[in-house]
Amino acid sequence: MEFKQYPLIFTPILQDRIWGGEKLKTDLGKDIPTTTTGESWELSAVPGNVSVVKNGPLAGQPLDALLGQYPDEILGTAVHAKFGKQFPLLFKFLDAREDLSIQVHPNDELAKERHNSFGKTEMWYVMQADEGSRIIVGFNHKSSPEEYLEKLESKQLIDILNQEPAKKGDVYFLETGTIHAIGAGIVIAEIQQTSDITYRIYDWDRVDANGNGRELHVEQALDAMNYNETDTKKTYSEDVNKSNTMVDCPYFTTNFLPLDGSAEVSKDGNSFTVYICTEGEYTVTVDGEAYSFKKGDTVLLPAAVKGYNLNGTATLLEIYIS
Repeated sequence: MEFKQYPLIFTPILQDRIWGGEKLKTDLGKDIPTTTTGESWELSAVPGNVSVVKNGPLAGQPLDALLGQYPDEILGTAVHAKFGKQFPLLFKFLDAREDLSIQVHPNDELAKERHNSFGKTEMWYVMQADEGSRIIVGFNHKSSPEEYLEKLESKQLIDILNQEPAKKGDVYFLETGTIHAIGAGIVIAEIQQTSDITYRIYDWDRVDANGNGRELHVEQALDAMNYNETDTKKTYSEDVNKSNTMVDCPYFTTNFLPLDGSAEVSKDGNSFTVYICTEGEYTVTVDGEAYSFKKGDTVLLPAAVKGYNLNGTATLLEIYIS
């Protein structure tokens, strides 16, 4: 079958979470199944949670099956050469009605050794933040395993962590090993390596309806943690109709693209491109055909689509692997 080149969107994989709420519906129009829906996995190749195409001739096709047939066309020649037929990134929206657990993610080496998985380098873009909400990220001074365990034991861990007020448009880049938590009242767009490995350290003593707490991974986190202060918050330009670099790392590049009118895009076929629409509406025109998208849509432009036009009034995150 010949590969039809067009922008792909996928059916969201909605995840119930103890800390979730209803903003994925009210803010982003997702058809959530519960009032504690914490995550919408927009584009995923995580085993057991593989995205399925929602639109066009390829509708109903799982992402992994498409990559098996069309790795160069979808992933791009360079990404295919590096990662094989695996989709290397995971895209999510998160609604934190309550604080998420304080946690840390292992690096590639540790994740491979322990879980046969990628590590989990990630970034957050704050789409909405309630008054008084905050992000917990990194230590507020150079710490140590001994201090961390002592504070955890005495339920004073938060005292040695860096807390920052959250506001719309904030960007945080979290390298593996960075202790963190998304605070209550925040909606986030998250871009990360394809991995679902999380070491949960402290969960605010929460219990479920049966009085059970969630599993903690205190010992596993010990040698996965970076005990130094970290510089995680990123600043970026906001030039209209241009790609403004937010994060550029070995795992992904993310640009801020405020669209007001039209932008012509030219690609070399080395990588796919993903657009996350955080505000507004826009169209992608490929081979003379216009495809319409809106706030809350995550769109995959296969690498085979080398030239296209973006048009509308929207705020976009543009992601690819360079």
